[in-house]
Amino acid sequence: MKRWTIRKHDRDAISKLTAVTGVQPLIAALLIARGYDDEQKVREFLSPAIEHLHEPLLMHGMQEAVDRIKKAVADREKVLIWGDLDVDGTTGTVLLRKAFSLLGLKTDYHITNRFTENRGINFGPLEEARNNGYTLLVSVDTGTSNFDEVAKAKAIGMDTIICDHHEIKDDTILPDAVALINPFHPDSKYPDTNLAGVGVAFKLAHALLRDLGMEDAVSDLLKIAAIGTVADVVDLTGENRAIVSLGLKDLTKTKNLGLKALMEVADCRSDMTSMHIGFRIGPRINAAGRMEVGTHVVELLETDDFNEARKLANLLDSRNRERQKIQQEVTEQALLDASSFSDPKFVVVAGDKWHKGVVGLAASRVAEKLHRPTIVFSVEDGLATGSARSIKGFDLFKALGSVADLLESYGGHVAAAGMKARQGNISLIRQRLNDYADNMIPADERTPEILIDAVVTPETLGLNIIEDLAAFEPFGAGNPRPVFLTKGLTIREEPFVMKEKHLKFKLVSDSGKTFEAVWWDGVARSLGQTLKPNTRIELAYVAEANTWQGTTRLQLVVEDLRVDN
Repeated sequence: MKRWTIRKHDRDAISKLTAVTGVQPLIAALLIARGYDDEQKVREFLSPAIEHLHEPLLMHGMQEAVDRIKKAVADREKVLIWGDLDVDGTTGTVLLRKAFSLLGLKTDYHITNRFTENRGINFGPLEEARNNGYTLLVSVDTGTSNFDEVAKAKAIGMDTIICDHHEIKDDTILPDAVALINPFHPDSKYPDTNLAGVGVAFKLAHALLRDLGMEDAVSDLLKIAAIGTVADVVDLTGENRAIVSLGLKDLTKTKNLGLKALMEVADCRSDMTSMHIGFRIGPRINAAGRMEVGTHVVELLETDDFNEARKLANLLDSRNRERQKIQQEVTEQALLDASSFSDPKFVVVAGDKWHKGVVGLAASRVAEKLHRPTIVFSVEDGLATGSARSIKGFDLFKALGSVADLLESYGGHVAAAGMKARQGNISLIRQRLNDYADNMIPADERTPEILIDAVVTPETLGLNIIEDLAAFEPFGAGNPRPVFLTKGLTIREEPFVMKEKHLKFKLVSDSGKTFEAVWWDGVARSLGQTLKPNTRIELAYVAEANTWQGTTRLQLVVEDLRVDN
C-alpha cells in the first residue's frame, strides 16, 4: 500500500502568477510547486535558452585547464582522454574528442573496462600512452579519487586535467592535477552541482572554444551533452534543463551517422523527448559498458560509415537485450535473498559471480520494489563488488561513510554509489547499515509515497492538459511528469492483460465521459486490489497522449488506484 500525499496550493499565489504570465491556473499551480513562483523564473523554465548556461570560468580549475590545453595545441602535444565506462563517460569522451579535433589536437582515448580494470584511472594504459608520446591526460566522469595514478602519471611526464562530477569525501586527498574541474570541489563557487560528467566536459569545451574564438561550434556539442545528461539520470533542473532542452531540438535531423543508426534500431522516428533518451537510447549506450566494453559507443558516435554505424548500433541493441535477460535473473535472485531477512531497513544482498554489469540495475529494482536503500554485491575470489541505490530522502553517500572502515573503496552520489568490500565484511556491513537506516528513516517514510500534484475533475480532463504540459519538457529526474488524481471513476469492463504483465482498462465518469487507462506491470502491482467491472475508484495517474494509426487519444498511465468508498 502506498501513501497518497496531495499537494496543497495557494489560490492567491496561483491567481497572481496566472495574471502576470498568462498560463492556465493548473499550470501555475504546478510551476509554483516546483519553485517557479515569479515571472522571471517561469520565463526561464518554459523557454530554456543558451543564455541560461552558467559562465564556465566559475568552475574551479577551468582557467588552468584551458591554458594547459592551449599549450598542448601550440606545442602539438598528443592528448589521451580517459572516459568512465558509463553513458556520460563515453559521451563525454566523444564530446571532448570532437572539440579537440576542431583545434587540431591529436587524441586517443581509453574507456575503463569493467571486467579487467578498477573503476577510475588505471596506471597501466597511461604508461603505455606515455611511451607512445602522449603528454596530457584529460579524464571524463572520473579521476577525483585517483591520487596515486595522477602522481605516477606526473612522474613519467604526463600532466592531468580531471573532469568529474562525483561527490568528494571529507577525507579525500585530492590529486595533484593541473586542474580538477568538479562542481563539488571544496573551493568551487559554481552555482550548479547537478551537472553530469558529460556536462562538466561540455563546460570545458565551451570555455576552450570560446577562448580560441570558436564559440559558434559550441552548440553542435549540445546534442551529445544532452544524451549523456538524460541517460545519467541527473536532475533536469537549472543548467541541465537548458543543456537537454537545447540539445534535443531537431535531434532526429542529426548528421551524426552513429546517432542516426542508434535511433533507427531503437525505433525513435518522431520528435525526440527525454523519455526516448532515457528509455530507448540511454540503455543501449549503457549496455556497451555493462556487458562488454564502452569503446563501442565511441566508435559508433565517431564513425563516418553508415553501414558500420548500423553494425555497431545492432551490436549495442543485442547487448541491451542480453543485459535485460541477465538483469531480470539477478533481480529475481536478489529479491529472493532479501526476503530471507525480516523487515530490513537497508537491503544488502550478495551473490556468487553475479554479473557486475547489472548489479546497479538490480539494486534499483529492489530499492523500488521494497522501498528500501539497497546494495547488491557480486562476489568473486573473496572480493565483493557492489552497487547501491537509494530511496527518496535518504543520503546514500553519507550512509556509506558510516561503514567506510568496512569498505575497500566507495564513491558516488546521494542516490547511487559503487563500492568494494571483503566478502567477510558483508554481514557486518548489512547490520550496521540496517541500524543506520533505522535511525535515519522516519517510520512514516518507510511506506512508498505517491506525491499527487493536483486533483483534476473528469470534466476538465482532456488532451488540452497534455498540450499545456508540453512546455514542461524535458521531463526526468528533478522534473517528473505531474501526477494527477481523479475521483468518481468506474471500471467499465474486465481489464485486458497485455504480455502477461500489463493491464489496460476503460473507465467512465458519473457524467458518462470515458477514459482509457494503462497500468504497466499492473498484474503484479494490483495484487490485493479490486479491479472488477463496476468498481468505483480514485485514480492516481500521469496523463499522456497515445497516437495510433494517425489518431491521438488521452491515455491515463496508472501510478496507483484505490476503491472509492
